[in-house]
Amino acid sequence: MPKAKLPFKEFTLDPELAYIIGLLVTDGNLSKYGRHITMRSSDKDLLETFGSCLNLKSKIARSHNDGYAKRPSYRIQFSNVQLYNWLVTIGVTPAKTHSIGAIRIPKELFRDFLRGHLDGDGSIFFYRDTYNVYKGKRYINTRIYTKFISASEKHIKWLHEMMGKHAPAHGALIGKKPVGGRCGMWEIKIAKYESLKLLRWLYYKKGLPALARKRKIAEYLLSHVRNNKLIRI
Repeated sequence: MPKAKLPFKEFTLDPELAYIIGLLVTDGNLSKYGRHITMRSSDKDLLETFGSCLNLKSKIARSHNDGYAKRPSYRIQFSNVQLYNWLVTIGVTPAKTHSIGAIRIPKELFRDFLRGHLDGDGSIFFYRDTYNVYKGKRYINTRIYTKFISASEKHIKWLHEMMGKHAPAHGALIGKKPVGGRCGMWEIKIAKYESLKLLRWLYYKKGLPALARKRKIAEYLLSHVRNNKLIRI
């Protein structure tokens, strides 16, 4: 006798679930069979955080790299039909890479979602630019950038619009052409002081679910801000 179909369940969004949705939008996968949800990352600790937020008992396993990755890849997979069906209703769909659009996230939880997006496919980086020479003197300038990427034009434009409405910075929207057989990517690029404003807003208190290595970069940069100015790093 076939199993009874589970009723639809409306999940209550909180900061942890909003963060998880940000991860799934970038590095997650919903199977075409309507049951399995998979999250992949080269950061094993990120998958541990993912599992902890969802109270999963699933084990983390090694995953196949796509040929471009230099670091080992891991994945965690679980089955939850009700969560799967609810995710689809808020905009997280199977085969989403190029087709995903807007995600139904309340504005008060947008920064938790955005932090998940950053941990999934975004980046924070900085470097010291020593090539600026004026009147025989060399000036050192610290460059800071925060980036969000997506292969979906619809999604990145929605994300950029939402950042303009609800975040302290939204940066420049840049389209990139395909390179070496890989699909073209869209990028939101946020520079120095706008990045610092955004990072302070994203990491708004201790103990938030976050990828440790990116949080450490953010905390390091923010620790060098005095009177809204960046002191030498």
